[in-house]
Amino acid sequence: MKHTIIFTSLLCLESIVTLAQRPGNILISGTVMDTEGKPVANVVVNDGVHFTQTDIQGKWTFVTDTCLSKFVSISTPAAYELPSENGLARFYKPIQDIRKGKDNRFVLKKRKGESDRFSYIAISDPQVLNEKDMYRWNEETVKDIRTTVDSLRKTREVVGMTLGDLVFDNMGLYTKYASSMQNLKMTVFQTIGNHDFDKRFQDLHNMRYGAPQYAEHYYNRFFGPTDYSFNIGNIHVITMKSINYVGHRQYIEALTDAQLEWLKKDLSYVPKGSAVFVNMHAAGWNRIMNTDNIRNAGSLEQVLQGYNVHFFCGHTHFYQNVQVSPSLYQHNIGAACGAWWAGGVSQCGAPNGYLVVDVDGEKVSWHFKPTGRDISCQMRLYKPHEFRRAAKYVVANVWDYDEQCKVEWYADGRKMGNMEQFTDVDEMYIRQQNAINKDEEEILTNHLFRCLPGKAKTVKVVFSNRFGQQYAETVTID
Repeated sequence: MKHTIIFTSLLCLESIVTLAQRPGNILISGTVMDTEGKPVANVVVNDGVHFTQTDIQGKWTFVTDTCLSKFVSISTPAAYELPSENGLARFYKPIQDIRKGKDNRFVLKKRKGESDRFSYIAISDPQVLNEKDMYRWNEETVKDIRTTVDSLRKTREVVGMTLGDLVFDNMGLYTKYASSMQNLKMTVFQTIGNHDFDKRFQDLHNMRYGAPQYAEHYYNRFFGPTDYSFNIGNIHVITMKSINYVGHRQYIEALTDAQLEWLKKDLSYVPKGSAVFVNMHAAGWNRIMNTDNIRNAGSLEQVLQGYNVHFFCGHTHFYQNVQVSPSLYQHNIGAACGAWWAGGVSQCGAPNGYLVVDVDGEKVSWHFKPTGRDISCQMRLYKPHEFRRAAKYVVANVWDYDEQCKVEWYADGRKMGNMEQFTDVDEMYIRQQNAINKDEEEILTNHLFRCLPGKAKTVKVVFSNRFGQQYAETVTID
């Protein structure tokens, strides 16, 4: 036993010496100050692997491996404004700049008063491939978002979060995409998606140790680290890469073990029971068309236990709400580009658009905002014979549906009860595919509802969401 202890101790000593001798390891330090030059204590700082907090003098320090870690970022405290440059979030410093002595100081502006009321705009899959897509993104989506932000800012702060696939494998469009996100009168954060990697390489953790180039380098250049967090009001917000990229457009929807450890460390600074927003590109718990779910979503769910979580994602180009557990709700949001800018709808028939989330303390509510349409547009109705797969029925596509919602119908003003929910391919999506000469695909959605109108001349459908808000549409039957 004594020999075993000595041998183990020698191994541990050898590991420490080896770690210290790794070529990328350096000691870095810096400060977090406010705009008056006063130190800010207890700010969480990390390099993607190691975490620490600033001391009473606002100082932080740790040993980092520059072959694995490329940025130092802070988790901005709720008492301070979210740091930005022309509206783009700037919560990070390149480690090489810190190493060269260029800039190791984070400067935060204290809020005049802590506000726990704000709006959060979640945008999935801009996915611009070419100049034509970029034009539609700017002239349709960005213009619509700008109008929404102008309205919301009258009463509250607004934060934006994209959910990945900013571009469509076209690294040359990053500059124009970044410009489109500037000066929207909100602080905008980004998430990396599977089409945001340079397909010539694998992502950093898959490349050989010390490789000078890797697949995230364009994203990093414009938007910094892929895993980060910040605080606003009573919400702790986390964004993470959920794509394990192996090059040449090949990838696995998964988190690495190292990322799960990063998440555990980040949450260790957040009291249990807190409200947490988590942003990733890939969905975790889709129950219809679930082939693109994160492979190790079960492990992710375990790490998130004890928190009240809203999980925001894209990737699928269809809309699906899932109450995973009483404390975990997934918003898989229909794409800003719909079905890849082919028309005006995603694969589930939901219109191109984005999600507007209203936060009041820890109370969270939301609604989907269709691009170019009024907020009251929360469903689409089909008359009999318009929905070819349910020709006898009046059909309603209600994209923001979940199990706490109701979809009821009225025949000539008489209440008839709940519509029948069913799963099928949306008619508008079929028409869109046919218009571009693509085969009809079996992309199923379950936010479809139907009723047999009988001899009724009018059918009114009322959608009551989980917050008690009602939206109604009426069709006249010939």
